Amino acid sequence: MRYSAFLIKYAEIGVKGKNRYIFEDQLLSRLKTALKRAEGSFKAVKSVGRIYVYCEGEYDYDEAVAAMSRVFGISSICPMVQLSDEGFDALRDKVIAFVGEAYDKKAFSFKVFARRTRKNYPLDSMQIAAQLGEALLASFPDLTVDVHAPEVSINVEIRDNEINLYSAVIPGPGGMPVGSNGTGMLLLSGGIDSPVAGWMCSKRGMELEAVYFHAPPYTSEQAKEKVVDLARIVAAYSGPIKLHIVNFTEIQMYIYQTCPHDELTIIMRRYMMRIAEQLARDDGCQALITGESIGQVASQTVQSLACTNAVCSMPVFRPLIAFDKMDIVALSEKIGAYETSILPYEDCCTIFVAKHPVTKPLLSAIEKSETKLGDMTEMTDRAINTAEVVWAK
Repeated sequence: MRYSAFLIKYAEIGVKGKNRYIFEDQLLSRLKTALKRAEGSFKAVKSVGRIYVYCEGEYDYDEAVAAMSRVFGISSICPMVQLSDEGFDALRDKVIAFVGEAYDKKAFSFKVFARRTRKNYPLDSMQIAAQLGEALLASFPDLTVDVHAPEVSINVEIRDNEINLYSAVIPGPGGMPVGSNGTGMLLLSGGIDSPVAGWMCSKRGMELEAVYFHAPPYTSEQAKEKVVDLARIVAAYSGPIKLHIVNFTEIQMYIYQTCPHDELTIIMRRYMMRIAEQLARDDGCQALITGESIGQVASQTVQSLACTNAVCSMPVFRPLIAFDKMDIVALSEKIGAYETSILPYEDCCTIFVAKHPVTKPLLSAIEKSETKLGDMTEMTDRAINTAEVVWAK
């Protein structure tokens, strides 16, 4: 079956009132960008309450659907045939031909949904649906009608200049179009959690930048490439991600040599947050994003998170905060990040973790330990100024 167009439906955008056009325009822009990944020529246009993608010439159907399935804001994708209005008899014949070509087995329950925006059409919606249903039953005796829970819904939309015909409804990712809700700086490690956290915030319309803390020679080039690969996986949904690769070795070793070892992870994490916040401010981001979940490890207890938060004035978004690990793994698999996340390359946090890290740190005790470090401004500035930038696309 060759479909000449796709009907793009959205859900949450539809309740945005007078501002809806802003979200529609953002969705249209993201859709056009995503379709550049697919073979073929496409034209995406906005109509009243909907978006159409017209396929111009030959195109790769699977690539087009895959590209659109990663565009946040889309609730469903409907492959569609567009017909000219040549009268109801011609429409009936084309609907029969459509079902005959689209479905190999003609033994399913169905319902015809008819809708007309052109009120001067000679039949009303109920008459169109009833007569098309009768014609399909006559042509394919193994079909049955089920008006409550049909296996196949045959949609016929009679509009001003054309007739739209479709039955397949491919689920989209939902959410809000990227770029409609500011920009966040994602603290991206090589683990399972942080790519999922970035994906979730992107689904709510946030553009993403990311920062990765590299600690050569204790972390390998393979560990860095793994994080770049994870950024690319998330970027397939979020759009291009500016990834800052910060050399954290000098700061990490100084903390390791100076501070109590049971507090190492918390203090290192606080300096990561300070650096991430400065990079975020420099690039105009409005929030930090992390993959932390309550109680998952020692640095993610409520007390530890409170100590980490204390160094930030920028909001810190933790979309996974109440997720079980298996819930996070399921999402990681869904977005295609899991197999990369479990590659056995250590990041700087796991290499320098203490044998017995503190799980209920006191902020006053952490701050007292940090006084031993003295003024770290020069060291942190050096880490920021020498950061490598990679664009993940």
